[in-house]
Amino acid sequence: MSITESPSLVRVVDGNEVPVEGTYSLDPSHTHVGFAVRHLMVSKVHGRFAGVSGTVHIADDPIDSSVEVEIDTATVDTRDDGRDTHLRSPDFFDVENYPKMTYRSTKVTKGKRGQWLVDGDLTLHGVTRPVELDVSFEGGEVPPWGGAGQIGFSASGKLNREEFGLSWNAALETGGVVVGKDITLEIEAEAVRS
Repeated sequence: MSITESPSLVRVVDGNEVPVEGTYSLDPSHTHVGFAVRHLMVSKVHGRFAGVSGTVHIADDPIDSSVEVEIDTATVDTRDDGRDTHLRSPDFFDVENYPKMTYRSTKVTKGKRGQWLVDGDLTLHGVTRPVELDVSFEGGEVPPWGGAGQIGFSASGKLNREEFGLSWNAALETGGVVVGKDITLEIEAEAVRS
């Protein structure tokens, strides 16, 4: 394994830019955990969770790295108070009984063109199922005001909400349904070096 490192928290391992090894904590104010789902079969609704915390462990060999994330389901926000209240209800997230969802990586592999694949277990609504994320390392930097520095990632993935017991729906007269079953995950994360 060939490694070169710069003061910007970025190193090159076997021709790929990766973060400097260490432990990083997610910065909630600079992290977006979002989703998109089909609505009425004609458009997509986008939402996000404001309550997110987690830790990224970057190992000497990037494939030995790991991530653990916890999300407060009550912080769901789709820019519609009525819909958000419904999403918090037992029809969907049931936040009183399942206030958190978690994601814990189980494997990291090198993908194509500088991408990484992170396999992990998502626990949502009392159900744990595997979810794969396509991850891009966006860079790392020590800010001009000092500190240990930050790293950034973008990630995306898909899941079937019905596999997690989120099966509420209503039929349309045209034969479709109100809410699609496939969810697209959209993540932008910034983490601070410990």
